[in-house]
Amino acid sequence: MPSIPRSALRRTAVAGVLAFAAAGCGAPADAPNEAEAAQASGTDAQAMVDNLLTQEAAVRDKLMALAEAIPEEDYGWRPMEGVRSVGEVFQHVAADNYLLPAIAGVAAPESTGIVAEDYATVQSYENRSASKAEIVDAMAASFDHLESAVASRRGDLDAEYEAFGGEFTGGGLWTMAITHLHEHLGQAIAYARSNEVVPPWSR
Repeated sequence: MPSIPRSALRRTAVAGVLAFAAAGCGAPADAPNEAEAAQASGTDAQAMVDNLLTQEAAVRDKLMALAEAIPEEDYGWRPMEGVRSVGEVFQHVAADNYLLPAIAGVAAPESTGIVAEDYATVQSYENRSASKAEIVDAMAASFDHLESAVASRRGDLDAEYEAFGGEFTGGGLWTMAITHLHEHLGQAIAYARSNEVVPPWSR
């Protein structure tokens, strides 16, 4: 059997590799097009919003349960001077549930007096005199507002907003809203335990 020159073998191997690549291994025809990439990105973004809303619902349930469980006589309790009382923590939660959507263009109800451009309106809302029942109702309404705002801005996750001396995307703003709630859930749990109130989900 006659031998085949090495140069011919190399040419044959190279031709085979090129034919394999053209058949689909890395060929442009098989690369995802821009529409498919955009659709995948949009699907990921919507999944993120769904996850944020799931987190919001969980922390809402716990904050509302604590607000109900702590006796009204303890709503004025504070661990030390210069920090928020129990009632003020819950009113702060409600206030920011209105403020953050307002930053994203979803105005707070006129009755709250909260406007995104004036943080003094938020502080005024937090420090208003209110009974336990009024605070609990206000928290519930603020959570409804936050959920509606997040849902209505699903398509604006890349929008840019200015707040608190920085810039945020829509996705960043809603992430801040949820992490803010978890921060004050931890605070409310500590306040409850300090007043010998066991969180309802721990009983």
